[in-house]
Amino acid sequence: MAATDIARQVGEGCRTVPLAGHVGFDSLPDQLVNKSVSEGFCFNILCVGETGLGKSTLMDTLFNTKFEGEPATHTQPGVQLRSNTYDLQESNVGLKLTIVSTVGFGDQINKEDSYKPIVEFIDAQFEAYLQEELKIRRVLHTYHDSRIHACLYFIAPTGHSLKSLDLVTMKKLDSKVNIIPIIAKSDAISKSELTKFKIKITSELVSNGVQIYQFPTDDESVAEINGTMNAHLPFAVIGSTEELKIGNKMMKARQYPWGTVQVENEAHCDFVKLREMLIRVNMEDLREQTHSRHYELYRRCKLEEMGFKDTDPDSKPFSLQETYEAKRNEFLGELQKKEEEMRQMFVQRVKEKEAELKEAEKELHEKFDRLKKLHQDEKKKLEDKKKSLDDEVNAFKQRKTAAELLQSQGSQAGGSQTLKRDKEKKNLGFL
Repeated sequence: MAATDIARQVGEGCRTVPLAGHVGFDSLPDQLVNKSVSEGFCFNILCVGETGLGKSTLMDTLFNTKFEGEPATHTQPGVQLRSNTYDLQESNVGLKLTIVSTVGFGDQINKEDSYKPIVEFIDAQFEAYLQEELKIRRVLHTYHDSRIHACLYFIAPTGHSLKSLDLVTMKKLDSKVNIIPIIAKSDAISKSELTKFKIKITSELVSNGVQIYQFPTDDESVAEINGTMNAHLPFAVIGSTEELKIGNKMMKARQYPWGTVQVENEAHCDFVKLREMLIRVNMEDLREQTHSRHYELYRRCKLEEMGFKDTDPDSKPFSLQETYEAKRNEFLGELQKKEEEMRQMFVQRVKEKEAELKEAEKELHEKFDRLKKLHQDEKKKLEDKKKSLDDEVNAFKQRKTAAELLQSQGSQAGGSQTLKRDKEKKNLGFL
């Protein structure tokens, strides 16, 4: 009998029976709480918004501390994500908080691809968690979960409408992260303008199909407050770490020449509402939604890309082993096909190379024959020239010999004539 059939029968035949006395499993919630508290919690926030909207200041105000960090400039060549992790302790509860901020968002002239680094970062965290899940030996209980649980999208207080960059970015992110839109530095516009701005933002988000995070109303304990707070989205917030004395109390506020804006005064801004919804009421739901909705969607798409599926073409259950075997056989078939293609390509390349070598050898032989014939012609010409030169040398020697002979003969004749003249002179003298 299949395991699914057994499970179905167990579910259908389950009976409720009374207990005769105390057993003790009612302490299970306490056990879970103690275990969770001892292990600690993690929460990851992504702050998306243009430079100068007060992202770092709001984080300092939310968690009532001063996080380290350098102020960003408007001269960044592209959008970069800066991630910092902090260990916080409140009472006996530990929280590993990761704050990821977008540096240089909206500062470039061409903002077309500004959302891509953010999407790639979120997907990279999902991929890291998926790879940890797929390991044979998993250590998820000690794994630092870096998946983004909440995205605070900072909207500039223009008072008019959302920018195209904001709409495009939120549309790309709404299927990957829980988006909570907030109007930053809301004290820059008046109350009436702020109300109209909120209505305009909500209308534009709905008309463009942007899905923002809705506080859950299925839990009776928080249904009323969450339903009320959903109507206040987007939150208009103000951040400040400066404390001013107002009355007899020190309160976080911003001092202006015309008056003081109190951060924790709900008549001045929605900071208290944001802190209540983000941290004190719905932090666990944000974590759960990230895992059960956004991560599961990424995991499903990724496994389908890898060829894994739950059912076969006949809609019958398909086990992981069968999927693995089918994928393995498919891979081996493709590998064999590629091997055959490479072998044929190699043979073809060898034949082409042999033809090229034969052609090159033929050209070399023809060139050798031409050079050999040219050498023979040059050699014959040189031999003919040498013979001609030898004949000229012989003729010159003959002429030289004849000239020397004539000269010697002329010298002898001249000497005999001189002797004859001398004798004649002597004879005349004796006379």
